[in-house]
Amino acid sequence: MAQLSDDCFAFSGPMMSVDEAVGLITARVSAIADLETVTLVEADGRVLAHNIAAPLPLPPFTNSAVDGYAVGDADLPETAERAFPLDGRIQAGGVAQASIKPGHAARIFTGAPMPPGAETVFMQEDVRIDQSGKVVLPSGLKRGANVRPAGEDIPLGQVALCAGQRLRPQHVALAAAFGLTRLDVVRRIRVAVFSTGDELASPGEPRAASQLFDSNRFMLMAMLRRLGCEVSDLGILRDERSSLANGLKHVAGAHDLILTTGGVSTGEEDHVKAAVESVGSLVLWRMAIKPGRPVAMGIIDGTPLIGLPGNPVASYVTFVHVVRPTVLALAGSLPEPLLPIPLRAAFAYKKKPGRREYVRASLRRAEDGALEAVKFPREGAGLLSSLVETDGLIELGEDITRVEPGESVGFLSYADLI
Repeated sequence: MAQLSDDCFAFSGPMMSVDEAVGLITARVSAIADLETVTLVEADGRVLAHNIAAPLPLPPFTNSAVDGYAVGDADLPETAERAFPLDGRIQAGGVAQASIKPGHAARIFTGAPMPPGAETVFMQEDVRIDQSGKVVLPSGLKRGANVRPAGEDIPLGQVALCAGQRLRPQHVALAAAFGLTRLDVVRRIRVAVFSTGDELASPGEPRAASQLFDSNRFMLMAMLRRLGCEVSDLGILRDERSSLANGLKHVAGAHDLILTTGGVSTGEEDHVKAAVESVGSLVLWRMAIKPGRPVAMGIIDGTPLIGLPGNPVASYVTFVHVVRPTVLALAGSLPEPLLPIPLRAAFAYKKKPGRREYVRASLRRAEDGALEAVKFPREGAGLLSSLVETDGLIELGEDITRVEPGESVGFLSYADLI
């Protein structure tokens, strides 16, 4: 269980920038220490607990990179093509029984071990077989061509996977190439998720005429699971201070993070701040971000709490920039900075200085072949359609005040945000 002091997030003053907020989180949240061992099939998305040094070189033996014909370097044709009698045939998975004879070539296939004495392979597309059955090799091929030396990819003993690496399919493949079957990983981060508000009803339950079905909770739980978390769905907490306080206090000890959505603004019916302060401590962040300015972070019995805005787009954007780095820090993950991709704006836009804004946009191919970003035609942090019908977010930094068509902007694909 990650334990935080009650004042480690203390902050007052002007609105906190996104970078300040992320820096505060990553510097102060302690990674959990609990580990578990999983099979390779279960390892995708988990955080590796220990460095893995290569227990064997990759590839483990020198082999051919192509289907073709192997010869010794002393026999390479230099100025004119040359015919070679064939001496042996080596398939992938086979064994080269004897050294290649001087003046001879061996038929070899991709992945097959190189026979002793052979250092170069001619691709079968570049050679011909003459009437006598000899293989005619062209001149000019570089020594060692089309051969993969042992350890070319990763030498024996080199650290190949680092502790804190959030494993992806390619990392699992590398572990399998080493012959490993199980990996030590950080246990899943346990997150309790609430929605707050009398205006919400859970899908499948009766909905009053003045209520909305709760969508944020399910979006956030899906995002958390994509981060490898173990999620507890704790439903909807009503707008009543003691009920909120009791619910938050009850789950703190059994979870590494509490996540709420809604009720963190400054309205008379936004009770999360008061509820948390009655059972722990909370500093209400006014992050300099749009959408999503009202974001709260607090501590209840050593467990961090993050309160996100109730509007779905604001909830999505602030999850990416606050919850995501918190979860990664709790898991001891290596940093995974979000790097916007530059592309061309196909829209005009004005914004206030001093805050970072995220504009929902779709991609299209312009007549000149360049990728362009097209802004969603409507504003509003409550428009779920704006997330469904776009491809990602345009990040506009604090110093930017306007965008003109044709200018370069930074694009964050939804596929890269979780």
